Amino acid sequence: MKLQINLCALALLLMIPFTAMAQSKTKAKAKKEVAIQLYSVRDILNKVDNKDGKCDAAYITLLKNLAKMGYTSVEAANYNNGKFYDRTPDQFKKDVESAGLKVLSSHCTRGLSKEELASGDFSSSLQWWDQCIADHKAAGMSYIVAPWMDVPKTLKELDTYCAYYNEIGKRCKQQGMSFGYHNHAHEFQKVEDKVMYDYMIEHTNPEYVFFQMDVYWVVRGQNSPVDYFNKYPGRFKMFHIKDHREIGQSGMVGFDAIFKNAKTAGVKHLVAEIESYSMPVEKSVEVSLDYLLDAPFVKSSYAK
Repeated sequence: MKLQINLCALALLLMIPFTAMAQSKTKAKAKKEVAIQLYSVRDILNKVDNKDGKCDAAYITLLKNLAKMGYTSVEAANYNNGKFYDRTPDQFKKDVESAGLKVLSSHCTRGLSKEELASGDFSSSLQWWDQCIADHKAAGMSYIVAPWMDVPKTLKELDTYCAYYNEIGKRCKQQGMSFGYHNHAHEFQKVEDKVMYDYMIEHTNPEYVFFQMDVYWVVRGQNSPVDYFNKYPGRFKMFHIKDHREIGQSGMVGFDAIFKNAKTAGVKHLVAEIESYSMPVEKSVEVSLDYLLDAPFVKSSYAK
């Protein structure tokens, strides 16, 4: 009897590795709310056309593949002449939602001319924004984010931009949307005696302007994202999660510390952006997402 029991126990022990292996192969991905900046898949989108208003199969397949990977929403980066990726706002919204994704946000901006900076009168640009905001609302966007601003020559010019952004943000809010600014590394330069990024945060109205922190570019600008969270709590409604190539591969960005301080930052949404790759595009964006899905320090949602 003892021998029989021991043999049974041995058989069970031998089965454990095979059982664990089978479970690991069938283990479902964690579900987390992560958007993808569509600039990440530009190499595919740039090959897609929309002749005669017909959606190219590759474009629809791409959106569906992103949803299958586990992405939950998209951030556009191609607003032009009232369209997104050569589709009307309504069609873009329909395409994204039919693929099982949500429309979250868009990178879009209009810089001020030399004349506008000199005079401080940006009413002409605001007329453009009125149409832009209407198109984004029709596309189902919750957020519009300015992705770039050159380093102004003077504090007066920088102050004019802050007033400009406040007015855009006010108009967005009136339409049920929010307006934000996305940094790179150059915002950590000084304009006269002030750090550009700090000045922008301090001279824009939190009611109208939030900041979409690109954590990678903050680090590249030789700064600490967490230090900025503590200095300006609640101002960073969105994170752009980026790395040198695939997310989590370089080891240069302290993602664990960043996410552990997300509440202080005020973050509500995560947007993954992959600018360069060490593997095929679709594999790259999936590997990047998997890093976030597997990371224990990344919550399933920050919207609540």
